[in-house]
Amino acid sequence: MEYRPLGRSGLKVSVLSFGAGTFGGSGPLFGAWGSAGVKEAGRLVDICLEAGINLFDTADVYSAGASEEVLGAAVSGRREEVLISTKAGLPMGDGPNEAGTSRLRLIRAVEDALKRLGTDRIDIFQLHAFDAFTPVEEVLATLDTLVRDGKIRYAGVSNFSGWQIMKSLAVAEKNAWPRYIANQVYYSLIGRDYEWDLMPLGADQGLGALVWSPLGWGRLTGKIRRGMPLPEGSRLHETARFGPPVDDDHLFKVVDVLDEVSCETGKTVPQVALNWLLQRPTVSSVIIGARNEDQLRQNIGAVGWSLSGEQIGRLDAASEVTAPYPHFPYRRQEGFALLNPSLAG
Repeated sequence: MEYRPLGRSGLKVSVLSFGAGTFGGSGPLFGAWGSAGVKEAGRLVDICLEAGINLFDTADVYSAGASEEVLGAAVSGRREEVLISTKAGLPMGDGPNEAGTSRLRLIRAVEDALKRLGTDRIDIFQLHAFDAFTPVEEVLATLDTLVRDGKIRYAGVSNFSGWQIMKSLAVAEKNAWPRYIANQVYYSLIGRDYEWDLMPLGADQGLGALVWSPLGWGRLTGKIRRGMPLPEGSRLHETARFGPPVDDDHLFKVVDVLDEVSCETGKTVPQVALNWLLQRPTVSSVIIGARNEDQLRQNIGAVGWSLSGEQIGRLDAASEVTAPYPHFPYRRQEGFALLNPSLAG
């Protein structure tokens, strides 16, 4: 297993991390993801640790806290071997203070997460969405307090726009408060919007990408085929409406090339799709999920080898779409690039 710094920090994370959204699943979305109990989750954690995975990601909103509870029980007795990442900010109830990132909400969210996880600290605490109603200064001052109290070690964001991140970083620098080091983002071969603004920002400002849904919301498993109905057991029957949209023609154009590269490498379609992500700038870790041991072992097989430059080029070409304004005019002109080469390592 390879380990990379998480953004501009000294924290080393495995290039594959485990997403615990399948733990304790309930409800129309998370119930379709998976419903692993403590015993099954413990076995999946065993496999991750044996492979060298050290980062486990969850959120308070995943099955109304059940994911955190199951993950906490699954890592009990081996807390020092793992890094735990969790998120807060999305609604946990109907009350006026049960959503957002106010001081009241954040302190309560961290305290509740610590209890559910059965731990005394959260290694990476991320804001699950930008709260336009709470001043950035209030958010960052609260995170500073939580870091000083030892309840969280590092802070990050998820689902923020570029200006929201930059404003937060500027306020943090001005007040000597902890800077965000992680940006948990949707990124896949059929969802490359991250590259237009957030990737250059991450390279310039030192935010490591933690990639969620790297298989395009379950569409790059190798089971979704042109002209064929969704497989009977596909979770997309229940979850497609919750996830990022995708054009079918674009999807199958990418799948065709994934099939070619899969045959050439002897790797599965998901392994090829995950390996492509591991070659991208700013990516610190790709979050994999699994409903069972076989899925997990297959996803772990995405590391320990690399696609060739020619194969990456074909996947790039198949998955590329025209960037929106103001990006597209300059992408077409020689001398302009997505990233300064000095930032693309």
